Amino acid sequence: MAAVALADLLAGSDVGFLPLLSLGPAFASVAGSMRRALAVGVVAFLLCLGAAGYDGLLPSHRTTVALLSVVGVTAAAVMAAGIRRRHERELAEVRSIAEAAQRVLLRPVPRFAGRLRVAVSYTSAVASARIGGDLYEVVPTADGTRVIIGDVQGKGLEAVETAAVVLGAFREAAPEERDLRTVGDRLERALNRRLEGEEFVTAVLAQVLSDQTVALLNYGHPPPLLLRADGTVEFAEPPMHAPPLGLAVLGPLGPDPYLVTLAHGDQMLLYTDGVTEARDSQGTFYPLARRAHLLDQSNPEDALAALRADLVHYTHGPLHDDAAMLLLRHRSATESP
Repeated sequence: MAAVALADLLAGSDVGFLPLLSLGPAFASVAGSMRRALAVGVVAFLLCLGAAGYDGLLPSHRTTVALLSVVGVTAAAVMAAGIRRRHERELAEVRSIAEAAQRVLLRPVPRFAGRLRVAVSYTSAVASARIGGDLYEVVPTADGTRVIIGDVQGKGLEAVETAAVVLGAFREAAPEERDLRTVGDRLERALNRRLEGEEFVTAVLAQVLSDQTVALLNYGHPPPLLLRADGTVEFAEPPMHAPPLGLAVLGPLGPDPYLVTLAHGDQMLLYTDGVTEARDSQGTFYPLARRAHLLDQSNPEDALAALRADLVHYTHGPLHDDAAMLLLRHRSATESP
């Protein structure tokens, strides 16, 4: 507004810069409050009146139009600022509710579970909600530790509800059932009571035993990534593929458990397809195996943070799908929690 007033004074009365003073309250509505927009509008009105008097345009039709323009834009700016502030409060409430739901649904996992150090990273594709259809849980049991990571087909509230069903069934079954396949059967039954049509959930169930072996049960989910202490990288592929949870009636029998070893210094990364299906500007998928060296850090949380930062940098922007990562690192008996 000062620049417009100065330009009007230097150019004289023939140019007609005065209506441009209404830009002040218009811009004030973008970030300020209703009071700020009104105050800027009053200043613009006084500047317009003063500049018109200096130019000798009082009274004139041009001055009347300029003053009415400032008043009209100020009124619109005040209303726009009020609407924006109301929407900001509503969005803040939605975020707080989503964060509370996330704390209930995706509870913090234990940092230590038996011989394991555990770290987790979760990024929702819906940035304003901070929660989506990916799920994970770590449950210590009498025989070791049981873990699940999964991905619900679809997005939105329905995906969140389905994730809640799976996590609730897993938290109930994991400490009670002795057989990992029985845990999977209970998840299947819980989903059959909830799902309709062709909805499904891909998941990996893992049971870490005290003898450095891990039993895996893969329901159509991306295979875990194994990073050995010597730097070797491999995927724990299942011997045969099985349908996701919720589609057992449409396909063959459920998956068979298969074993992998997790010795001291080895790491197992469980993840969802939001990681491996992330693409760069050329449409190339994220090369997870080639980026596994980022996990070679002393702190598991720092390792996952580095991998997540690299994933976001690779896509040159926000992720288009939920991405969950759960890192299990075997520690020696001498390592204290």
